Amino acid sequence: MKRCSGRHPMLGIGLGWMLCACALTAFAAPPHDLDAYAARAMRTFGAPGMAVTIAQGDQIITRAYGVRELGMPGRVDAHTTFPIGSNTKAFTSVSLAILVDDGKLHWHDHVADRLPGFQMYDAYASHEMTIIDLLTHRSGLGLGEGDLMFVPTTNRTRAEFVRSLRYLKPATSFRSGYAYDNVLYVAAGQLIQAVSGKTWEAFVKQHIS
Repeated sequence: MKRCSGRHPMLGIGLGWMLCACALTAFAAPPHDLDAYAARAMRTFGAPGMAVTIAQGDQIITRAYGVRELGMPGRVDAHTTFPIGSNTKAFTSVSLAILVDDGKLHWHDHVADRLPGFQMYDAYASHEMTIIDLLTHRSGLGLGEGDLMFVPTTNRTRAEFVRSLRYLKPATSFRSGYAYDNVLYVAAGQLIQAVSGKTWEAFVKQHIS
């Protein structure tokens, strides 16, 4: 099983397959105990490898540790691609904020009015869910509900995920509690595409990366 290389096709998925630490720090050089820290982190999280980037102004220092794949000799380096899991949720939220700043969206817009095919199991949630609701884990879905549609892998498209939302029965009433979910961030990524005309990847590359 690969643990450090490759990408997951979906958005904002916290799978915990790896540890990739990126730090902003006042040090112009790596801390003297960085190597020991990295070794301890890999032991703690069961990660075969990790990379640490330290940035100060225009200076960037990268240290790499371990291997890219369990049981294989390939070492992690500065060019290793890591699955970044739920860090993509931040990219999704920032992308929506950019569209809000550009006047193309409002946070209180109803998702169903902006994303074709969006429908929840509950009719009230379908109609009333706003973009803020989409991002704040208060939809009424249970903890991690819908994850098994894409874990450990899937060939479904994001549009198919959006259509599947209507079959996920809520665990609580709309906005009555908090339960972390991933699948609505797939919908949020599709919303970015519906409004901007660009895929999630293309929008992030243009505006964030």
